Amino acid sequence: MASIVRAIPGRTPQGPVPGAASASFPSPAPVPGHGEAEEEEEDNEQEPIHLCVLWTSGFLGIAYYDTSDSTIHFMPDAPDHESLKLLQRVLDEINPRSIVTSAKQDENMARFLGKLGLEISKQRLLSGNYAFIPDSMTTTEKILFLSSVIPFDCLLTVRALGGLLKFLGRRRIGVELEDYNISVPILGFKKFTPPFLPDSVLQIFKSESHPSVYKVASGLKEGLSLFGILNRCRCKWGEKLLRLWFTRPTLDLGELNSRLDVIQFFLLPQNLDMAQMLHRLLGHIKNVPLILKRMKLSHTKASDWQVLYKTVYSALGLRDACRSLPQAIQLFQDIAQEFSDDLHHIASLIGKVVDFEGSLAENRFTVLPNIDPDIDEKKRRLMGLPSFLTEVARKELENLDSRIPSCSVIYIPLIGFLLSIPRLPSMVEASDFEIEGLDFMFLSEEKLHYRSARTKELDALLGDLHCDIRDQETLWMYQLQCQVLARAAVLSRVLDLASRLDVLLALASAARDYGYSRPRYSPQLLGVRIQNGRHPLMELCARTFVPNSAECGGDRGRVKVITGPNSSGKSIYLKQVGLITFMALVGSFVPAEEAEIGAVDAIFTRIHSCESISLGLSTFMLDLNQVAKAVNNATKQSLVLIDEFGKGTNTVDGLALLAAVLRHWLALGPMCPHIFVATNFLSLVQLQLLPQGPLVQYLTMETCEDGDDLVFFYQVCEGIAKASHASHTAAQAGLPDQLLTRGKEVSDLIRSGKPIKPVKELLKEKQMENYQTLVDKFLKLDLEDPNLDLDLFMSQEVLPAATAIL
Repeated sequence: MASIVRAIPGRTPQGPVPGAASASFPSPAPVPGHGEAEEEEEDNEQEPIHLCVLWTSGFLGIAYYDTSDSTIHFMPDAPDHESLKLLQRVLDEINPRSIVTSAKQDENMARFLGKLGLEISKQRLLSGNYAFIPDSMTTTEKILFLSSVIPFDCLLTVRALGGLLKFLGRRRIGVELEDYNISVPILGFKKFTPPFLPDSVLQIFKSESHPSVYKVASGLKEGLSLFGILNRCRCKWGEKLLRLWFTRPTLDLGELNSRLDVIQFFLLPQNLDMAQMLHRLLGHIKNVPLILKRMKLSHTKASDWQVLYKTVYSALGLRDACRSLPQAIQLFQDIAQEFSDDLHHIASLIGKVVDFEGSLAENRFTVLPNIDPDIDEKKRRLMGLPSFLTEVARKELENLDSRIPSCSVIYIPLIGFLLSIPRLPSMVEASDFEIEGLDFMFLSEEKLHYRSARTKELDALLGDLHCDIRDQETLWMYQLQCQVLARAAVLSRVLDLASRLDVLLALASAARDYGYSRPRYSPQLLGVRIQNGRHPLMELCARTFVPNSAECGGDRGRVKVITGPNSSGKSIYLKQVGLITFMALVGSFVPAEEAEIGAVDAIFTRIHSCESISLGLSTFMLDLNQVAKAVNNATKQSLVLIDEFGKGTNTVDGLALLAAVLRHWLALGPMCPHIFVATNFLSLVQLQLLPQGPLVQYLTMETCEDGDDLVFFYQVCEGIAKASHASHTAAQAGLPDQLLTRGKEVSDLIRSGKPIKPVKELLKEKQMENYQTLVDKFLKLDLEDPNLDLDLFMSQEVLPAATAIL
């Protein structure tokens, strides 16, 4: 499969989020909670995305609304070809449910939403109702704030944002059943960077079907992959951020070194306990955007309050811990400063008001005692109702017909107090239900329900206690929601910084367990230098792994041709170089003693093609497509990995194509990419198809012949392989010895240019088998049988067999 992993210079997958002032306050430990399984299931749900796009004069403007966290993402104006390749990558990345564009766009775009004028779009943006902007802001302050987040100088992006807001307002995404005065919740604007997704060739990601029969329809799980072994995140948002980093490597050295500084700090032995404590706290960071969205729509669940409470107090624990860490590390400084006392205010309010146990028991919001005296009094009355109603029922029974054996007084919310008596055998028709002094209400489960003078008196005296209590507690919930939503910005920042800390702790944990080292970045080096590097996945699967070094920098050895026997480790070596480079470009420690990474802008691969019926392309055609991408897009800063290109067609044609591609790059001189080529075409060297010079370096995998055995050392060294040793690999695969012997004979005849003749012994053996078959058939004939036709036997059996034998 082909893979293009491109680093994005000077960009990181983070959007501008407003900060908050900092203050110190001790953080109590969170209380135990419930409903986490339900929260995990909701995290896994795929929420729809709605995208608006504009393309004019070769530039693309994109904005989309993510309903999972109620945020709008935008991409500043970016150049795109008429084929809209960048747009296709974006669509593959976010998979939107709907696409909106202007009526004046190319007809290949989706149908229009409406006229997306620039001034109209600006007004729509500035007049929007956003939960993350306090109501106390003036119009001027709101304009200044939005100008710091949205690039109003990117005209296409502004128009795309305006069109998206108009679409959301018309379709009322997520609030279809709400009142029209409730708008679509928007909890933030985030900058979106176009993705450059690595393919599965380097096993950066690898999805597999879930083994559980209960999760067959729910999707896939991560298999053996680089993401799988490095993903030790404790919260879902940390896992999402790690995946985002893997899809968007960067060349921003400041960002990369800031990530490595945090990892290196937690790798120090004295900081292990701190890392474990922070990891435990991060396990309580839950899906805050989903809770804020529910609050905005007044759909908050009973379990949401406890989840938010634990999240906020865990965030305060992270803040207090980071204040004791070196403030020279930017992440610790950001957490210490931006996790403000607003968090303590939120947690204090929730802890003082919400009755967690009561809310979960009744599956609704309930308040603690001593918060509202009126609610406490009504709850006291409600709790004393059973014994009181028993006494009322006893008095009611005294006034009823003696045929009625028993009765009870019950309370039904919204209906009130009712007298319930069992149905008598004589009560058959509806007219039989009438009792003097009682108003019949309904029949349920052989129980007759009536209103009496006493129950009416209870309704007037006590009222609808249950509904009154719920109404008053709902009012408390609304007030509490307003307090939380007013501080939504700091909660959003908590999620951003906590997920970043979670990712770096996960990378530090993996680096500690697997023995990774910190890479160095050298912008002047156009390539990579790796000392004793290891394949991060292969070393976990093999009992022993032999490390290898690699160097591609400067003007010497830009094209490395690697030869060697099959199964000697050529493909593993290529992938190892690619993975170490990729890991360094996402800010991770790498499996090597030392690694110096230059300004590598992309990784192109041609490794392990698989046929695809859906694509309608042969294996060789896929190979050609992959190499074509590298030829057309690779620069002098690119890394190109090619494994066994040309083997899918005629040997001469495949060899010629490989030589032509390499000569094309060599003709570029100093502009040639850094290329690693693994091949079994020894004629490429023997026939001197490549020009001699410093740009070409020949490497091989070291082996040793021990009699008939071939010993692999899996060590890269300078030189050229003398033979492919295919027969040795075939023997390991279990082919019979006679086939291997015959294969060697044919190979020697081809090399010497002699004709290939059939093996006489094999011909004689075949003839004897045919003779024996014919004799056996003849001996089975019954010559005394009068119905035997010898002429027919001769014509159908003997003559055809004789022809085949001769």
